[in-house]
Amino acid sequence: MPGTILVIEDNPDNRKLVTWILEDEDYEVVCAETAEEGLELLLDNHFDAVLMDISLPGIDGKEATRRIRAQPRWQELPILALTAHAIKGEHESILASGVTDLLTKPLDEGLLLEQLSTLVPSR
Repeated sequence: MPGTILVIEDNPDNRKLVTWILEDEDYEVVCAETAEEGLELLLDNHFDAVLMDISLPGIDGKEATRRIRAQPRWQELPILALTAHAIKGEHESILASGVTDLLTKPLDEGLLLEQLSTLVPSR
């Protein structure tokens, strides 16, 4: 099995699409609709990577990433930011929050799977 991925995404259509893509490749997928819910899930579960939407209600994806990186046990956890914001300055701001890498929406399925295959070792 390739691993367990936490998807933090408030849009139900995007959650469904990402889940379908990942489950088709035998990843186990757990979804959270908010950063707060995702942070709670991280406390009690093991994940091999996080797909983090940046535009979330409440705590946004950049702040959630900073909170994750503030915990020593999650320093090396791969976090892929998902964003529709294609503005160069915004990309730099997202990367500065501590994400491992950034993918733009609409998602390129091949690029997503390629990124995960390099970041998540198969079990």
